[in-house]
Amino acid sequence: MRFRCDFFLSENLNFKAMTIFSRIIAGEIPCYKVAEDDRFFAFLDINPMTKGHTLVVPKQETDYLFDLDDAMLADMMVFAKKVAASLQKHMDCVRVGVAVIGLEVPHAHIHLIPIKSESDMNFRNPKLKLSPEEMQEIAENVRL
Repeated sequence: MRFRCDFFLSENLNFKAMTIFSRIIAGEIPCYKVAEDDRFFAFLDINPMTKGHTLVVPKQETDYLFDLDDAMLADMMVFAKKVAASLQKHMDCVRVGVAVIGLEVPHAHIHLIPIKSESDMNFRNPKLKLSPEEMQEIAENVRL
């Protein structure tokens, strides 16, 4: 039996696998959704630094946050601001910290992290282990 590698080489050179965030947005992977509009999506991080740790992503798959055009980046921050206001209202925190790392998933995203102190923003801290019920409750409370 002969394998046709020419198919893979010639017809699929432009194939790009969807990022895990695109698969979440598409509903292929379950999540704890907090907010959504026609261009942006926000969901709880499954490895949260604090309760309510949320990721805000554009639906447009772009690797690097600063590769978004100016209008899209500005609108994403306005969307994130609405999510942060809900986090501030519903989570036990002093502020909502904002972080952009962008190395772990090749899809632009912003971390919104309810914090009580600067140390809550240390990504080397152990991640919380929350039950599905806790995650669902947080999502329901924060949901826009």
